[in-house]
Amino acid sequence: MAQRFAVAGISFDLDGTLLDTVPDLAAAAHDMAVELGLPPRSEQEVRVFVGRGIPDLVRRCVGDRAQDAALLAQAIEVFKRCYRAHNGRRTAPYDGAREVLAALQAAGFRLACVTNKAADFTLPLLEQTGLRGFFGSVVSGDTLPQKKPHPAPLLHAAAELGVAPGALLHVGDSYNDIDCARAAGVPVLGCPWGYSEGRTLDAQDCDGLLSSLHDLPHRVVLATDI
Repeated sequence: MAQRFAVAGISFDLDGTLLDTVPDLAAAAHDMAVELGLPPRSEQEVRVFVGRGIPDLVRRCVGDRAQDAALLAQAIEVFKRCYRAHNGRRTAPYDGAREVLAALQAAGFRLACVTNKAADFTLPLLEQTGLRGFFGSVVSGDTLPQKKPHPAPLLHAAAELGVAPGALLHVGDSYNDIDCARAAGVPVLGCPWGYSEGRTLDAQDCDGLLSSLHDLPHRVVLATDI
């Protein structure tokens, strides 16, 4: 039987965990490439590039020419403009996202969203997809000076939820999430359906893998005394 976690709070990564955002990110990357005369990237390439925030995504899209600091800075700004135009157009919640969040919230779990996506894109996306109301804490990639895999974002979310790190469970799709949780002293479950920068998540590197979001409520029990 899979391990069950007695926790008071659950934090979720966003891209690749709750939402499939790659179609919009790839469209923005395509528009950026056209505008700047750069080689276009396929949607599959962009899928591998996602996970460490927009500056890193753009750097990977630009490739060797990212050594030109001025070009990279320009590309980041162009990408942001393009992404604002596409953000939410083709993004879709993964199966069970809304239902599972609603069930966990109703059961008394305190919920957070911890993402490396900048707040300018995170908050509108959560509103558009109807997920914002589930989260007592939203930590974006620019909320703090540090991003995942640094432990600060998860520790910040735990503090905002009013739970100890050990009473928080993190759910994410990449080794950024696993490394962040390990550094923060937070148990972590992996989502193998998401974006893990081309790496396959190994159950031995985390506290288990989910078969789908519908699996999560069966893996947690509310710790009312924490």
